[in-house]
Order: sequence, then structure tokens, then C-alpha cells
Amino acid sequence: MTAPQERAARPPARPDQETEFFWTSGRDGRLRFRSCTACSALIHPPRPVCRHCRGHDITVREVSGRATLIGFTVNHRFPHPGLPTPFVVAQVAIEEDPRVRLTTNVVGCAPQDLRLGMRMEVTFERAGETWLPLFRPAADQSSPAPLPDDDPAPDRARAHPRGAPTRDRFEDRAVISGAGASRIGRRLMVPPLHLTVEACEKAVADAGLTFDDIDGLSTYPGGGAYGGFAEGGVTALESALGIRPVWHNGAAETFGPGGSLIAAMLAVAGGLARHVLCFRTVWEATYAELVRQGKISPPREGTAEGWFKPFGAVSPAITLAMNAQRHMARYGTTRETLGHIAVNQRAGAALHPDAVYRSPLTMDDYLSARTITTPFGLYDCDVPCDAATAVVVSATETAGDLRKAPVRVEAVGTRIVERLDWDQATLTHEPQVLGQAAHLWTRTELRPADVDVALLYDGFTFNCLSWIEALGFCGIGEARDFLDGGKNIARDGVTPLNPHGGQLSHGRTHGMGLLHEAVLQLRGEAGARQVADARTAVVSSGGLTPSGVLLLRTDG
Repeated sequence: MTAPQERAARPPARPDQETEFFWTSGRDGRLRFRSCTACSALIHPPRPVCRHCRGHDITVREVSGRATLIGFTVNHRFPHPGLPTPFVVAQVAIEEDPRVRLTTNVVGCAPQDLRLGMRMEVTFERAGETWLPLFRPAADQSSPAPLPDDDPAPDRARAHPRGAPTRDRFEDRAVISGAGASRIGRRLMVPPLHLTVEACEKAVADAGLTFDDIDGLSTYPGGGAYGGFAEGGVTALESALGIRPVWHNGAAETFGPGGSLIAAMLAVAGGLARHVLCFRTVWEATYAELVRQGKISPPREGTAEGWFKPFGAVSPAITLAMNAQRHMARYGTTRETLGHIAVNQRAGAALHPDAVYRSPLTMDDYLSARTITTPFGLYDCDVPCDAATAVVVSATETAGDLRKAPVRVEAVGTRIVERLDWDQATLTHEPQVLGQAAHLWTRTELRPADVDVALLYDGFTFNCLSWIEALGFCGIGEARDFLDGGKNIARDGVTPLNPHGGQLSHGRTHGMGLLHEAVLQLRGEAGARQVADARTAVVSSGGLTPSGVLLLRTDG
């Protein structure tokens, strides 16, 4: 009979040539990092060059093993071998170079006794032939250490983006001519390409075009092992429809789902295509059910995920929960602050006939819901579903031939000003919103007060809060007051937010659903949830990384 501790052993890390030194360092109880000999910076994750001085003389350096606790979340929802729930996932800043952080687990301390700024020390747990660095409170807890500064700090991020290099803007040479959405639901048990075709047929017809007019295809994340997050990409759709595009694009390293749209705009502006069909399909609910039934196998995690999964950080919820915790500690944000977003989204979804969740949601319902990973509860998290969304991007000169008045893209925001590694990036906001939001306003004379409706990425309530502050609808750290009572984000408020219910209630369509709603709102086609006189909309896409933001308008 297998002993309980053997059954519960956590899986080892997956070292490669670059990371083997780190995962085996604990063999002698010492923590080691790559280090630049020129400027003494620690380099993590390992890279062949120093990001601070760009020096190439890199060595391995032993450190003290002391660190500061800069974030933690108590995970109740996501099980992990060797870590029965609830368990703590934490982030620590390394004493020798606080710019370097590790995702880890805390041991030797009850979760209720943890405090930000606690001084920590490393201890190692063997997992197979690897040693996982865990942290416990140090004996010296005389005073809490300060949290490390962000680089750049949230209120300085606006100084980084560059303006447009030329007045000849590519945004002026492309329009959104059509939009379509497939059926949406939980566990539709429909092959995902069926949903893709359904949405694409509707988008092309909405534009007054036929598939023979389509000469470009663009998608995110494209083909590959993306599980329930894609249907096979450009290859699968072209094979199904026989479009024969002169230009195509499908990539995950772009500005979230909106990146496929920006790529299409660039292709149209450069004369490579006249009408580009952009599409995005998710089938997470069906995919999860098929995995449960053993009919398909999930893809193996990539290198980046390997820094998180040994410690049970198996969901973006866990990473983002620590950012939310730090925002609360620094700015006084509360769970009620996030609750106003969730309640607002549900009120919008009640007016959308296709929304997954339409039943009323009160603040009491929100606060009493089961915990997912602190401070997030059930209603802080979006709704996995099956759905596809498509839009057509057309050359501006074709606008007179289109079925409906086009929606114009006033500006895009795409610039990166912080680390892309999730646990090395901004501490108090969703990573990759600050630079992109600031960049948007350098490409237009419009300002936040000119926005009539905001369609902001809400994989979690905290994503929305981050975008609200980053885009300037309120100041950095002022979301608590701005969201108080929910009036400012209501359909008749100062900044109507996700009037269709967003991903929290309408369904997790990964940003493209937000774009579809923006098009309907600007055309005045949103029915009972229509925002009065909507002429300008901001749409963000992407959660954590990557991400981007679009400012849309109509001529009316």
C-alpha cells in the first residue's frame, strides 16, 4: 500500500540547460541566481544578458537566502499535488536585489499570521531530483521591510510612452466594417471550429460582404497547443472556408486578442489587403469536460509557467490576487470596491439575452460567495464558456461600399514599459496596463472625459480596476472612491462599464467579446443595454500579459 506522504508528493520542477543550476541549488541548502559581474544585478529568470546594463559577463552567485514577503494569497480553489487546499502561494523580494522576486510557498507560519513586509528566509523541499525554494518567517521580525518600488512606479508610467513618430497615422486608413458572434454557453459540446465559422459568417454578412471579398485572416493566439483557448487558427479556418488570403497572421505574442485587429489594420493600411477577417474562439467549458472524461489531454506547460506551477500557482487568479492584495494595502481598496464591478456587470448581463449569468447579484451575494484565492471570491472571476467572436477590418476607401456606417479606430495603445514576467512586473496593478494606457493618449487629442462607454478587460474584477486607473478615469489609487456605490460605472454613469455584462457575467470571450459590444454600442444596436448617445468607446484586451487598448469612434 502506498504511504500517504508518497501519494501526496508534489511534482518536481522541469529544469533545462538554462535553469538546472537554480532547481538543484538547494542540494547544499544555498540559494543561487545568475548575476551580472559588471553591475552586480541579479538576473531572474536566467537570461544571457543583463537587462539593467546589458552586460554579457554573467555568473552564478550565492545569496543569503533572506527576502521580504511582498505578496501572498490563500488558495482555496485550485488543488495541487502535495499541497492540500487551502495553501499559501507567496511572492518574496530577494534581499540582495529586491527587483528579483520569487513565486513560492510559505511554510512554518499560519496564513492568518502573515503580514506584508515580513522578513523571510529560504528553506528547501526536495521534489524528485529538484529542490524547491520555500520561505519561512525569519527569527528577526523587529520591523516590517518596505515593499520594493515598481519600475516604473504607477504614477510615473505616463512619462515613458512615446508619441506617434509621424502625423500619417495608420489608424486613419482602416475601419471596422462588420462584427459577429456565435452562440455562447457553458459546455455546448460543439467542436470549436463550428463556432468560429458561425461568428465569421455573421461578421462578413454584417459588413455586406461575401467570403470572396475577404483577402486577409488574422487571429490570436493562432494554431498550436492552446487547449481550450483556440480552434486551430488561420490554418483551420482557411481549410474550412477556402478563402485563399493574400495576407494572414496568427500569433500569441501580440497585444492580446486586440493584437489580431491591430495587425489587420497595419496590413490594410500598408496595402496588403482590403478586407481582413479577425476571429477569436474559446471553448474552455467543453474542453475542461473532455479532459475530465479523458478524451483529450491538456498541453504541457511552457518554460514561463514552470516558475509558478511547482508552487501550486496554477491559475492567473493566484498571481493577480497578490497584486490586488498589494493595491488594498497601499491604497485602501476593499473587497466592496471590487464588488461594485461584479454587481455592475451582472446588472448589464440581465439585459443581454445571450449572457451566461443573468440572475440578480447583490453586494451581500458577492461578499458571501465562496473564496477562490484571497482576496478573490467566486464573483471576482469570469465565466468559462464556449463562444467565438469575429470582426472585419476594411480599408477606409471601401467605407462607401459597406452595408453599415463603419466604426473608426481613433488610436491604439501598445507600448510595454515594465517586465513581461508576471511575478517580476508591476506590484499594485494588473501587469501590462500602465504603459499601454498611457501610450493610447499620445496618439489622439481625445481624453478620458471624451469616452462614452468603456469595455475593459475583466477576467477578474481587479483587471477592470487596473484599467480604470491606468486609463485615467480616476487617479492612481483612487478607484475606491470612484467605484463607491457603483454609480460612476452604471449604464447612465460618468463612465459606463461593460454594459453587456463583461466576462464576469456575459462570458469569458477573451477581449473580442468586448470589441463586439463596443461596435454594437457605437452603432446604437445594443438594445435594452444601449448607452445613450455613445460615440466614443475604449476597449482593452488581454489579462496580465500581453495586452493592448483601442479607442474607437463613429462619425455621427
